[in-house]
Amino acid sequence: MAVNREIEASLNRLHFEHREDQVRHHTYDEDLRQYEYVRRGDPCAPDAAKQMFEGPTTGSLSDDPLKNYQYLFIASITLACRFCIEGGMPSETAFNLSDLYIRRMDRCRSVREVFDLHDTMIRDYTTRMQAINRKEIYSLQVYRCLDYIEAHLQQPLTVERLAEALKISPTYLSTLFRKETGVAVSEYIRRQRIDTAKTLLQYTSFSCLEIAEYLCFSSDSHFSRVFREYTGLTPTAYRKANFRRHWSENA
Repeated sequence: MAVNREIEASLNRLHFEHREDQVRHHTYDEDLRQYEYVRRGDPCAPDAAKQMFEGPTTGSLSDDPLKNYQYLFIASITLACRFCIEGGMPSETAFNLSDLYIRRMDRCRSVREVFDLHDTMIRDYTTRMQAINRKEIYSLQVYRCLDYIEAHLQQPLTVERLAEALKISPTYLSTLFRKETGVAVSEYIRRQRIDTAKTLLQYTSFSCLEIAEYLCFSSDSHFSRVFREYTGLTPTAYRKANFRRHWSENA
């Protein structure tokens, strides 16, 4: 198939202009990571999406600022919708939610309104995925504990710290948590950190040491040992086997 000369010339000109102006798009992996957070119902999703959507590395799809972000909104919600369907959200719910937000976006009259609506949309999909991923019914105190753990995986977590945040006794929290979830608090925290590590290994170029430090493992070797206990693979082997696989298999 012959290359369209006009498109090719325009593409080369745009490459040149971006290099001159030091303009870059966000990376493929950065793009995938934010939607993987949404799919998992990860509390990091809204901040990651906000940084990407409102940052300097978004695409330029129109000379009109409002139209530009409206087009970007459609691209963003299309990916969020697809990732959530793959994560277990009923397709009709995901598609109808997408239709609803695109119609609301069409009524936006300023870039700020589009920004705010995008944040609301990401939070909505993320919250719904949290509910899907939590099929069990827990007490309010255990739900609050789960929320706190998910929001603070990058910080040291102990039963004492969680109990203080929830304003209940450590002994009561330990007993209640194990009774309702079937595992100890410390075990649940390790599982969540390993799940997060899987995402970071699959969708980022962070080193194993950086991931270990971010998720509060005492050392790179400690991280590798625990990761292998849960997955049967070292972090390096897991990355080699799974890097971007989720997206490529469902493309």
